[in-house]
Amino acid sequence: MNSSAFPSLTCLSHALDEGSISSVQLTQQALARATSGEGPKVYTQVFDEQALAAAAAADTLRQAGVRRSAVDGLPISVKDLFDIKGKPTRAGSVVLNDAPAASDNAKVVQRLINAGAVIIGTTNMTEFAYSGLGVNPHYGTPRNPWERTVGEGRIPGGSSSGAAVSVTDGMAVAAIGSDTGGSVRIPSALCGLTGFKPTARRVPQQGVLPLSTTLDSIGPLAASVACCAILDALM
Repeated sequence: MNSSAFPSLTCLSHALDEGSISSVQLTQQALARATSGEGPKVYTQVFDEQALAAAAAADTLRQAGVRRSAVDGLPISVKDLFDIKGKPTRAGSVVLNDAPAASDNAKVVQRLINAGAVIIGTTNMTEFAYSGLGVNPHYGTPRNPWERTVGEGRIPGGSSSGAAVSVTDGMAVAAIGSDTGGSVRIPSALCGLTGFKPTARRVPQQGVLPLSTTLDSIGPLAASVACCAILDALM
């Protein structure tokens, strides 16, 4: 398995433009996979109604000749340390289960929504991002797509473990994670994807639970360098 096995953002965007598939269909496929197989260990929250409404809006706009960006209508996952308005931000922990829901979207999430991205849900991670293994004792550990049937399977890498597996298993076409010491790059490398860590502070961190306020970066996990460049430019 390698990144060429996964569809690129550009390929899927062209398919939407041509009408060979709709955003609603892509989103339904992603949601179906998010509730089966590795899905329950990949996502800590799935926004099915919200995602389908966003997909339907993207289809309507596209039919009217409006294409907001290269990710318009594409299902994207976000790591469980990005604030989503009205939802709890758990950072892979049970300690924050009773924390108040976020009052607004993280800035980077809002930028993706403004670009037409369909946010599928929040992905599992190493608790509070404190490891590069991707193991989580509370929500389970998503299995690496490589040799998944061998024993308990291989670790996905972390801390953005669910982010990587959401892409390899077709639960999203790309994912947004955070990287302090490798948390985007490690799971991307172990799962056959491309991950990009931009310069710290280049992407705004408002509404993102920090591991290190001086070293954290927000970056994409996707099929290719070109896909990561598209997402990076939007964020």
